[in-house]
Amino acid sequence: MVTTEDLKEKIIAGLNLEDIEANEISDSDPLFGEDGLGLDSVDAIELTLVVEKEYGVKITNIADAESIFATAESLCNYINEQKNT
Repeated sequence: MVTTEDLKEKIIAGLNLEDIEANEISDSDPLFGEDGLGLDSVDAIELTLVVEKEYGVKITNIADAESIFATAESLCNYINEQKNT
């Protein structure tokens, strides 16, 4: 089972985020936008590739991407659901 801490470490490494530690990201902080981690559309593509490479999980329905990538917790839940199917 993937944990949010593991996922946050992979996000930081995969997106080459500097000056931030996994423990500084709340599980419920938005990943995108000014109120959260501040990721943008280019980061979304890179994050999709990180999820596929690190966890073997593909985001097949783009319409669901906004809710899947909303927070570290929602992304972690999606990964775990997909790995268990």
